[in-house]
Amino acid sequence: MKMNMSSKAVIASVLVSVVLFTTALLAIEITEPAGAEHGYPGLCDINGKKLADGEFRQWVEDERLHVVITYKFPDGRVWEENAHFRQQPELIQEQWSWKELRDGKPQREFAADFLAGTASAHISKDNKDVTDKIDIVPGQTFAGFGFTIALGNLRPRLVKGEIIDLKAVGFSPIPTLKPQVVTVKVSHAGLNRMKMSGRYLRGDNFLIHPEVPIFAKLFIKVPDTHIWLTAGRPPGFLRWEGSIVLPNDEMIRVDLVSDHVGGPAEPAR
Repeated sequence: MKMNMSSKAVIASVLVSVVLFTTALLAIEITEPAGAEHGYPGLCDINGKKLADGEFRQWVEDERLHVVITYKFPDGRVWEENAHFRQQPELIQEQWSWKELRDGKPQREFAADFLAGTASAHISKDNKDVTDKIDIVPGQTFAGFGFTIALGNLRPRLVKGEIIDLKAVGFSPIPTLKPQVVTVKVSHAGLNRMKMSGRYLRGDNFLIHPEVPIFAKLFIKVPDTHIWLTAGRPPGFLRWEGSIVLPNDEMIRVDLVSDHVGGPAEPAR
């Protein structure tokens, strides 16, 4: 079949659009280097009901960015996420772990060693304990809070309309906890306003959509994750919504600040 010059021009234009707006990265250039931070986020259900008090700590040590996020529930449960990153010459996640404890005893534990290319999962009540190799692409593969840091550096490109392919470490709850790496498409879903701590704040909504194989969709639904960063520079964390760890976990929300009435300063114990 012959094509005239007009048809060829249209096809070429479409190909250029695909190249421009769907991009796979080799590594993420650091445009907003992260440093020391300390905050107290609130963990809520997807409708905004407060579930747990959080503490966020981030600092640089031994040329690595360390992140520790802890949530304490009224019933004695504790969730804790740990992550390590390298920011020079590009952003690369090296470690990630998440664990749930009840009265100090581990209930669920998930971890990924990006340098060794391994991941593990353990659930006490089900007697499940899995460790396996995973295919890590350094600078493209992230887990947990790593996506928030990646978005902070990709924000200028995403708000212009680019859709960027990254990779995420996950775990398949059916039939085992086998770790796997899936491609996710990251895009800008618009500028939103949300009520938080008695006032409305504006934030850029970034969508993380997993590209799940068709056969896997027959067994389990993998939800999207939304991360909001503060509008303008510097970009900072504002809100997160998604499943806890496993795709069939409950959906939760994490807000930068909690909706609580403040009180006066008092001497500490």
